[in-house]
Amino acid sequence: MKDSRESYGTLSKSLHWLMAVLIGWQFLKFGDRVADGEHWVGETLVPWHVSIGTLLLALIVLRMIWAFSQRGQRPQHEDPQGRLVKIGHGLLYAAMLLLPVTGILILLGGGYGLNVFGMQLIEKGDKIAWASTIGGIHSTLAWALAALVIGHIGMALFHQHVKGDGTLSRMV
Repeated sequence: MKDSRESYGTLSKSLHWLMAVLIGWQFLKFGDRVADGEHWVGETLVPWHVSIGTLLLALIVLRMIWAFSQRGQRPQHEDPQGRLVKIGHGLLYAAMLLLPVTGILILLGGGYGLNVFGMQLIEKGDKIAWASTIGGIHSTLAWALAALVIGHIGMALFHQHVKGDGTLSRMV
């Protein structure tokens, strides 16, 4: 279950891949702009966007706590690019944390409240201008996360297949 210098543990791998699938699902929201969401993606998957986003918020907080508790035991990136790896992962974690927070701020800013998997977590209320303003960066953050994910996948494949250092194998 715990991480080691050679490989990530079961919990780290499970959180990584569960979040990867859910973030991929969230990226379907980009396609919602096609024909105003009047297609199977817009009608079946996108309505879950807020609920999945809120679930991702809980998962990233759990993942950050777990990563912090495992920080001395995880595989290290000690090559010259190790600093870039840490920066890249830091940006990924920041985007994964800030995206659902700004999404919730959009809802609260618009006075909509927060309904997650059919449960009303925050009641509808008055519009909140500052929340709406901060929530305005949500879309930009989504595009930034998409770019970071593409870079993350690209670098994992590069390290596995070009450098042959087993990077991808440690997370599979």
